[in-house]
Amino acid sequence: MRDPETRAWVPEWIVNVIFLLFGITMVAQPFVIPSSSMEDNLLIGDHVIVDKLAYGPTGPLSRYLLPYAPVRRGDIIVFRFPLDPGQNYVKRVIGLPGDHLRIERRQVYVNGRALDEPYKVHKTAWLEPYRDTFPAEPYGPVAPRALDMLRDHVAGGELTVPPGQYFAMGDNRDNSLDSRYWGLVPAANIIGKPVLVFWSYDAPGDRLQDGNPRLDHLADMALHFFTKTRWRRTFRLVRGYAPSAP
Repeated sequence: MRDPETRAWVPEWIVNVIFLLFGITMVAQPFVIPSSSMEDNLLIGDHVIVDKLAYGPTGPLSRYLLPYAPVRRGDIIVFRFPLDPGQNYVKRVIGLPGDHLRIERRQVYVNGRALDEPYKVHKTAWLEPYRDTFPAEPYGPVAPRALDMLRDHVAGGELTVPPGQYFAMGDNRDNSLDSRYWGLVPAANIIGKPVLVFWSYDAPGDRLQDGNPRLDHLADMALHFFTKTRWRRTFRLVRGYAPSAP
């Protein structure tokens, strides 16, 4: 028969576990960067903490109790991939609802003004149709929902971002499958924004695609944990960039 101290300890332990699980699932979530689309700001193998309360719905009372904020242009967001909600993607918000957007020779224009983007990189020397001049006749693989976006929301050579949707792009512009190729991000798909790199490990992206570590990845970490950990990135803050409003 259990003693009284044990009986008293078990409920307390259960409550602590419940609060821990609540914190992980409702407040913050770990996420590993699986692709190079956000280089050189977020690298393959960066493990980040995602703030899930950043964009919560605001009401007459909750707006004063929790740190909710609207999605801003320049924010880095984690969201459920519209083509496969079981996958999480990370991109940067470029177009907000109501924005008029176009790209000319890699330069993004929002509401008629060139967007200041110090975070973006181009790693190819050539210009490519559609990728670097947008909107335009699709070039390469473009998802049906992106074709719908071009059909329904383009006028006068510009894309108008509809209500409740966001246009998102990777910082590594020449190697990013983003809203140009699969369409807009619904507001309901946004999970939160990454705020901290808590660990960074140099690993191939194909080992991290589904979020579950493969056996070869676990073996690699066992052998090379200290040499492949990017120690300088540990506890690095992840910040968005708020350009002046176009």
